[in-house]
Amino acid sequence: MDRVYRVLLPAIAGAACALAACSGDAGGGLAVQAGRARCGDGWRPASAGTRTLLVHNGDSASVDVTVVDPSSGTVFAELEGVGPGTTRPLRVGLGAGTYAIGCRPAGGAAVTGPRVRVSGPGGGARGVRPLTANDLDPAVRAYRGRVVAGLGALVRRTDALRDAVRSGDLDAARGAWLPAHLAYARLGAAYGAFGDRGDAIDGRPAGLPDGVRDPGFRGFHRVERGLWHGASAASLRGPADRLAADVRALRDGFPRAELDPGDLGLRAHEILEDALRFELTGATDQGSGTTLATVAANVDGTRTALAPLRPLLADRLPELPEIDAGLDRASRLLRAQHRHGRWTPLDRLGAVERERINGAIGELVERLASVATVAAVRRTP
Repeated sequence: MDRVYRVLLPAIAGAACALAACSGDAGGGLAVQAGRARCGDGWRPASAGTRTLLVHNGDSASVDVTVVDPSSGTVFAELEGVGPGTTRPLRVGLGAGTYAIGCRPAGGAAVTGPRVRVSGPGGGARGVRPLTANDLDPAVRAYRGRVVAGLGALVRRTDALRDAVRSGDLDAARGAWLPAHLAYARLGAAYGAFGDRGDAIDGRPAGLPDGVRDPGFRGFHRVERGLWHGASAASLRGPADRLAADVRALRDGFPRAELDPGDLGLRAHEILEDALRFELTGATDQGSGTTLATVAANVDGTRTALAPLRPLLADRLPELPEIDAGLDRASRLLRAQHRHGRWTPLDRLGAVERERINGAIGELVERLASVATVAAVRRTP
């Protein structure tokens, strides 16, 4: 499925409008060419305001299309993957200034169309200065260092869990399970680099043929289920040993793993998106009742992912203070459910508290979508 972005900050919409919905924009729909030979043909000088460009790709390859300031490269709107012979609407608000259409065919060099002057009163979208892979490389290297340190802590805590199971002390094992699992939950932005190993360490039984009894159900949640559902220490030694071995293999293999520069901003958004989808629906809990602790660790992991991006976001994302305030609020709401050394289980959370937590995380997911958009890698001509 084609991915579509419309850059309209501070609110970032995830899809271009439908043709019918755009018909009321100033100037109606204006046909603009997006192929290699005719990039930007058909766009003519216009007055400031919101309008719809009907982007037609007459080329034989799919093309990514942007509306840019040709002097600075600032991006005001974009469509990804406009297929050959297709027309897609692109709605954009433009203030007075000079713009151009940028076209990058799949596997080809970028082409910038003719400059078009937009004049008159009226506000427009705030553009995004593009980031390249080179721009993001220092952030990725800094984050990699944080992950390496976090993996060291994860190994130590998972070994402690394994040793408690081996000793037969299941009370100690239950006490060691949460610190080990939270060490993993704080590594959220690196999940994309963990591959199958990540699924083995923190996978859920959902989708497995035999559910919780399936041999493929392993990792933290397999051990959790046994610890809180009366399994014997002998029966948990195998799962605990496998978990510790998988974690150690993850640590040893991570230095060779690739971290896509464009993934850091995307993961900063997806960590809490997954928390909202899986943790706060109760889909992951296997008996420990520590879901809210995991979500709090996910908030910490989001901060960790954002930290190396801050120098790049500081002058590109004015909403960063609101994101920080949202993270603080979510942390307070979650940690208020840690009382007398215990976390409130999700199913015992009051309706008001649950609504507040869901609302805080949901709002953050929406705000963090702008981080994913701004920190995306954009190839420049």
